[in-house]
Amino acid sequence: MESTLFSLVNDHTVEHHAVGAIGYRHSGGGFHGSLLHDFELLVLIICDNRDLSLQIEHCVKGNLQYQVLYVSQEDMIQWTLSGEHREIMHCFMKGEIIWETQGRVVDLRSQIMELEQTLKEQSLFREFSRFLRRYLEAKRYSEDRYFMDAYHSVLEALHHYARLELLEQGIQPGGCVWEQISHRGSVVFKLYEEITESSETLEQRIQLVLLACEFSVMSKMAHCCKFLLNILSSRHEPWSIQELCMHPDLVPVREELPMLLRKLVYRSLVRETSLGHQGGGSTSRHIRYWAN
Repeated sequence: MESTLFSLVNDHTVEHHAVGAIGYRHSGGGFHGSLLHDFELLVLIICDNRDLSLQIEHCVKGNLQYQVLYVSQEDMIQWTLSGEHREIMHCFMKGEIIWETQGRVVDLRSQIMELEQTLKEQSLFREFSRFLRRYLEAKRYSEDRYFMDAYHSVLEALHHYARLELLEQGIQPGGCVWEQISHRGSVVFKLYEEITESSETLEQRIQLVLLACEFSVMSKMAHCCKFLLNILSSRHEPWSIQELCMHPDLVPVREELPMLLRKLVYRSLVRETSLGHQGGGSTSRHIRYWAN
């Protein structure tokens, strides 16, 4: 970023407790969202001010028209967690640092990258949990020869599989998942075409897709369940199923959690132990779970 851009922000930083500034210039052509509409340059001024709400200024210097956004460090963290203001976050992560004090912008970027990695692991785990649930549901329906119900569950499983593939490629799934993935030569889209367009019988189509899903379950389990495995490893004592279901980060997958744990135990990715419990004149043993 050319040094003259420093003058674009130098007059507006003190009163907002600014700690740095990012310049983001779009490459020209195409649509760059509402944030850069009609502006070649966006300047993000990062402020150490908890009470600051997002502020916008439209400015001109010589022949250059540009937009200035004042944002607090706290808001940047919150938007990362909530998924809001993706345009701003993209500009912050991809733009060029105009200036900063004591490496504050670099530190904030590192913090956000760590958060994004954790959120990605959480999203992968959630989608895998739902994929596995629908796959097992379809398998059960198929074994009972309820093929129309199996067909519906297979489509649901493939939808979560498609979201998984997008997340693994660093793409946030939107409302049009099949459109997002259709041009990427993906395995899951070929399976979707197989079950919806093939001339084979419904039973044959379901069996073929279930076989492919079985392979994906086995190959993706360790990677996609890393979020849960990290929670299980976060303390020395093993966890009860009740404790895990009450964990705030696992509430979204509470229904799938018992099934997931048993699958992970079966694959030797999670260990189980039993503790005695005295009650009603007899001793029962509660199963608890831990990860290596």
